[in-house]
Amino acid sequence: MDVHILLVEDNMDHAELVARGLEEVYPKARVIHLTDGEMALNYLFRLPPFGVNNPKPDFVLLDLRLPKIDGLEVLRRIKADPSLRSLPVIILTTSAADSDIASAYQQYVNSYLVKPADYSKFLDLLRDLGLYWAEWNYKVRSTS
Repeated sequence: MDVHILLVEDNMDHAELVARGLEEVYPKARVIHLTDGEMALNYLFRLPPFGVNNPKPDFVLLDLRLPKIDGLEVLRRIKADPSLRSLPVIILTTSAADSDIASAYQQYVNSYLVKPADYSKFLDLLRDLGLYWAEWNYKVRSTS
C-alpha cells in the first residue's frame, strides 16, 4: 500500500525516529519531511517551491513548536480550507500542557499525541499511529 505522509518537524533527531518507525510498518511509505510551518503550508497549498503535482498526503504529522509559522496556525489554516479540511492532522509533540491540547482540539485536530521519552515506546506509538491512520481508518475517496 502506498502511503504519503507529511511530517512537519524541526528536530532532526525526532524526524529520523518518526521516519524509521513508520518505515517498519510501511516500507513503501513516502514521508515528506519539512522543517517549518511556512514550508508545510506551501506544500499543502501547492505554492512555490512546490508544484501542483505533489501528492496530497494521507495524513499530516505536525509538531507544535515550529519556526516561521507554529503548528497551531498551520492546523488552523488546514482546517479552514475546504479542500484540505478532511485531511487528518495529528499533533505529535513533546508538550503535554493542557492549554496546548485544548488549543489543538479547538482548531479541530484529529489526534494529539505526546512523544514518549522512551525509545521503544516511541516506536510502538509510531507503529500504531501508522496502522491506524493509513490502514484501519476509513477515508473519503476522491470522487473526481
